[in-house]
Amino acid sequence: MASSPPSSPSSPSSPSSSSSSTPHSAAPHPHYDRLIAAARALPPLRVAVVHPVNAVSLEAALASAALGLIAPTLVGPRAKIEAAAREAGADISHLTIVDAPHSHAAADAAVAMALRGEVDALMKGSLHTDELMGAVVRREGGLRTSRRISHCFVMDIPGHAQPLVISDAAINIAPTLEEKVDIVQNAIDLAHALHMPAVRVAILSATETVNAKVPSTLDAAVLCKMADRGQITGAQLDGPLAMDNAIDPEAARIKGIVSPVAGRANVLIVPDLDAGNMLAKSLTFLGGAYAAGIVLGTKVPVILTSRADSESARLASCAVASMLVKAGKDRLIKAVG
Repeated sequence: MASSPPSSPSSPSSPSSSSSSTPHSAAPHPHYDRLIAAARALPPLRVAVVHPVNAVSLEAALASAALGLIAPTLVGPRAKIEAAAREAGADISHLTIVDAPHSHAAADAAVAMALRGEVDALMKGSLHTDELMGAVVRREGGLRTSRRISHCFVMDIPGHAQPLVISDAAINIAPTLEEKVDIVQNAIDLAHALHMPAVRVAILSATETVNAKVPSTLDAAVLCKMADRGQITGAQLDGPLAMDNAIDPEAARIKGIVSPVAGRANVLIVPDLDAGNMLAKSLTFLGGAYAAGIVLGTKVPVILTSRADSESARLASCAVASMLVKAGKDRLIKAVG
């Protein structure tokens, strides 16, 4: 993708699944198939779809609703939403529309609905991510929790035996050690919500050895010790690990790394946004991966989709939110955020 990584925490540049004209578009994505099937067994998630004023964003919500994944409420200018429905050839007469004059007002209204308990999640429509997240992160009347807000991609990579959770590639630019604690815990909670049988977290760096000149290796070592002492829970952690010995058993064997995580990681914590953004896009555009995106650390999940996402990736993002909310209600995780 030619676009640059995001320049601010509120304007992520999400990797997206390619169109049908690209060579890898026909690649199988069985992890998403299973994820969507699991979510369809749950009650539809009540979702405020924020500013769905073009056909693409509206169709994403309607496709998810048609599968029973979500029960959407459309929030935005009624006339523009109805025009988008006509463009898409869709009947939305059975859906609730909350009329809001513009995108900022739609974001504010959706956040207020979440605070009142009227919806279980928000879904980005046709507005800038920073507009939506600006309403979400507002200190007064926003959706903050005690956790640091972070973003996770759930990647379905053709040929890989398990899905990969990558965090944070979209919100936190250069997270501190303290912020990384929440980023890790958010990702672990998500992995449990997705019923990963064992959560193995690799704290990534450029090398698998601690080096005082490479700050990310120091952060990785501290995070692992915090997990040993129960300050991070619910997973096995190891790091620093380089990308190869985090996911490839042979690479870990060659380097002599003996660890339950090395070579078998299913959660990858990147050192900063640049690294995460490039990793996720490389997997998408070179490896044929699909990327479902979700924001955590908020009172309700925020589903982030891109105009270029495949339908499968959009559906999977809704499925991820549904399973996350269910896990929170069942107290399988510490909190939704």
